[in-house]
Amino acid sequence: MKTNAGILAVAMLVALSGPAAAESKLSLIGRAAPAVENLPNDEYGDLVRYGQQLSVRTFAHIGPEVQDTKMRFAGNNLACTSCHQENATKPYAMPWVGVSAVFPQYRAREDELSTVEERVNGCMQRSMAGRPLPLDSREMKAFVTYIHFLSRDVPVGARIEGAATRGSKPPNRRADLAAGESVYKAQCMACHGENGEGRRNGVPGDAQGYQFPPVWGPDSFNTGAGMNRILMAMRFIKHNMPQGVNHAAPVLSDDEAFDVAGFILSKPRPEKKNLEQDFPARWNKPIDAAFPPYVDGAPADQHKYGPFPPLAEKARAAAAAREETKKTRENRGQ
Repeated sequence: MKTNAGILAVAMLVALSGPAAAESKLSLIGRAAPAVENLPNDEYGDLVRYGQQLSVRTFAHIGPEVQDTKMRFAGNNLACTSCHQENATKPYAMPWVGVSAVFPQYRAREDELSTVEERVNGCMQRSMAGRPLPLDSREMKAFVTYIHFLSRDVPVGARIEGAATRGSKPPNRRADLAAGESVYKAQCMACHGENGEGRRNGVPGDAQGYQFPPVWGPDSFNTGAGMNRILMAMRFIKHNMPQGVNHAAPVLSDDEAFDVAGFILSKPRPEKKNLEQDFPARWNKPIDAAFPPYVDGAPADQHKYGPFPPLAEKARAAAAAREETKKTRENRGQ
C-alpha cells in the first residue's frame, strides 16, 4: 500500500502543479550562477552565505575533526562540493539549482515523498557517512536556504537541462577492473592518490579537508551513497573527470568511465548499515544497486559490475507486466 500511496502522491503533485509548470523548461547550460556576494546582510543573506560555506567547507564546520564534538555530523572529511561541483551549480554534476522547485519529490529509495531536508540528511548519512542534522538546526536551515537561493526563478515542476548527471551508455559486458586500474593510474592517480586516499589541504586532525577527495578508504563515501552505484559513478566520471572536464568535452570514453568506476568501487569503503531496507518497493530498485535483496534472479556480481543491458531489459519487461496487470484490474473494476 505504501507504493500505491507514493504513486498517488506523485500524481497529485503533478496535477496540482498545473499545465504551465509541467511544460516549463530551463537550461543550466551557459546560465550564470547566482551571485551570493550580491545579497544584503540580512537574515536570508546570512543563511545563504553560511549554507554556501557549509557546502564548500563541510569538513571545517560539521566534519569529524572539528573541535566541538557536538558539531561532528559528517563522518568523513569530504565537502558537499566534492561531488556537487562549482558551489553546486555545475551542469550535470548534480547541481542544486532547481532542487527547491522539484521537492517534495517521490524517492524510490524510501518509497515515499521526501522533503529537501530529508534529502540533505540522506546525503549526510551516505555520501558524508555521518548522522542526520536536526531539522531545526542552523546548519539545516542554511543548507535549505542556500538551495532555495540557487533555485530562485526556477518554475515549480520545471524540466531542467543539466540537472543530475548526463546519460552514458554502458557496454554490454562486465566491468574490466584491470583496464579500469590502468585508466585510474593514467587519469586519476595524480590527484586522488595511488591508494585512492586523496590529497589533503593540511594534515589529519586539522579539519581542513582535501584539495582532492579520497575515492575509497575510510574517509570516503559509504556503501549507501549514490556514487557507490557503478552506472551513477560512470556518468559522473565521464562528464566531470579528470578535474576541469565538463559534459561538452569529455576526456574518457564510455568504456573507460565504466571500467574506472568499477575499479574504484571494487575498493573498500565504510559500510552503510541496513541497506536491505532501501527501495522497499523492490521493483523500482536501480539495477546497479549492488546489495540484497535482488528480485530479478541475477547474481550480485552482475548488479555490481554488469553486464547491465540484460538487467535493464528484465526491468522493462517487469514494468510492462505490472502495467498490463494494472490495466486488467482496472477493466475488471478492481
